Parts: sequence; structure tokens; C-alpha cells
Amino acid sequence: MIPALKLTDLAKDFPVGKRLFGPPRAVVHAVQPVTLEVAKGETLGIVGESGCGKSTLARMLVGLLPPSEGHIEIEGAALDNADPAAFGKKIQYVFQDPLSSLNPRKTIRQIMEAPLRHLHKLSAPDRRKKIAEIFAAVNLREEFLDRYPHEFSGGQAQRIGIARALAAEARILILDEPVSALDVSVQAQVLNLLADLKTEFGLTYLFITHDLAVVEAVSDRIAVLYFGALVELGPADRIFSAPRHPYTRLLADSAPVVGRDLTAPEGKETELPDPLNPPPGCSFAARCPRATDLCRNEVPPLEDKGDGVMAACFHPLEG
Repeated sequence: MIPALKLTDLAKDFPVGKRLFGPPRAVVHAVQPVTLEVAKGETLGIVGESGCGKSTLARMLVGLLPPSEGHIEIEGAALDNADPAAFGKKIQYVFQDPLSSLNPRKTIRQIMEAPLRHLHKLSAPDRRKKIAEIFAAVNLREEFLDRYPHEFSGGQAQRIGIARALAAEARILILDEPVSALDVSVQAQVLNLLADLKTEFGLTYLFITHDLAVVEAVSDRIAVLYFGALVELGPADRIFSAPRHPYTRLLADSAPVVGRDLTAPEGKETELPDPLNPPPGCSFAARCPRATDLCRNEVPPLEDKGDGVMAACFHPLEG
């Protein structure tokens, strides 16, 4: 079966200290080569610390950033980075802050009509019919269409953001922290809505979040990023209960749990790698209690560790 999304050696570098002549003073490897497949109808969770490359990866997938190398295929078709419409018809982005992602000078009707007019060239009657169908699907009243974004709560605004993504008729949605700005009760409503929409429209999700409990609950598989690299990939029901990479264990131990004291799993002296001067070998070695000279000198490949889990570690944890 052709995957919904296929990434082959996808990477992104950012020059630092540009000069008028000659190469930049340094280069930050924001996303190191990632090879990954996402099946149709799957929800792939993407987790990692701030700065690990999650949002940079997402922006490449929707055409907001051109990759430095590698390529993207959606349903077997390679996408031309120079054609934003090719991305818009196949993959859409749902932003973390719903209010700031909506144009404050436009009514909701104008916002909803934009993808229908520019991507699908629908007539006015067809646009009205399509918008009515989408608003019914996301449980919003049509009277909201003539209001402005500032008139809505965060939960309503996020439903509008989801509706806008559906208007493009894309079958893959990038959900970048879609509920982190919402109250807990509203988070549950939006997550249930996303689950219903996935079934109704046959959608595929890439769910980016810092909330490990949420990502474990909604995902089929989870990808763990560290320092721009994919370090672990596996089924959601195993990735935190029996992680193979020490960094995944660190993430799980760092998550706050009701009824448990909040303690740091690392000492205060722990230092993160310098992106302008990355260490040789495994970038997690300086923080890893299992690191050896092999780890400090060679980069571990992403390999099958059993039970459907892939990990980039020379000394994996027991499953």
C-alpha cells in the first residue's frame, strides 16, 4: 500500500553569521536527515524538547520552509517545493495559537472562502454549500461566519482553524500543539472532535506536542526527536511504557504526574549540546548514564530493537 506521507533523507540547515562574500560562519543542522513513512489513516505523534526540530520538520512538510536536502512524497507523488498550491491541496497546518493564526481583519466567512476560491476555484454557491457542510462537521453555527476572530473563545477559534484546514480538502493535517493553549476541559472536546473528523474524512494526522499523556492517548505511533535527529520510533503503547532509548526514558520521567512529587531526573549541571558546535558521536552521550567511548565517537544508526521499535542507540534499554 502506498503510504500517505513518505520522507526520504529530509533535512534542514540554517546558516548563521552570513557574510557578503564567502560561506556563512556556521551552520545549524536544525533537522538531520529523516527517513520516515506514515500510513494512510495513521496518527503519528512527534515529541521532543524545545529546539529538537519538531516545528521545523512540520514547516517543511507544508511547504513553508524548503528542505536543504531530501524529498517529500504524498500518496506516491513527489511535491514541488516551488508550488505552494500542490502542498495546500494535500496537506494542511493547524497552528498552536488559534487566534493569532486567523486574520483579524477578515470575517470567518472570508477566511473559510480563501482555500475554496484559490485552491479549488469554486463558485459562490458551491463555496456556501461547502462551508455549511464543514461547519456542521466541526459543530459550529453558521451565524459565526459573519463575525471576526476576536469574538471567539480559544476552543471556538481552534475549531475554525480545523475547519479552514478541512476546506482545502487535504487528507493530511499537521497538528502543531493544537490543544496546548486551551483549558483542559476544552482540550478534551477538541481531541474528541479530531478523532471524529479522522474517521469521517479518512484523515492522517501528524500530532506535535509536549504533552506526553495526550500524544500517547491519540497516537498510533510516536517519533521521538532529539537535537534534530530521529532517535526512537515505535507503537504508542510501548514507546513510554518500555522505551529503548535513554532519552525517551528521560522524557517519560520528566512528565509531571498527579500525586507524584515533581523531581528533576537530571542534575542542575546538565548541559544541552551546542548547535553551533555539535559533539561528535551520539549527541545525547553527555547526558546519558549508559554512554561509552563508542557513543562519544560514533553516531548510532536507527535500528530495529524488536516489538516494532526503532532506536538510535548502541546500548538500548531493555524492552
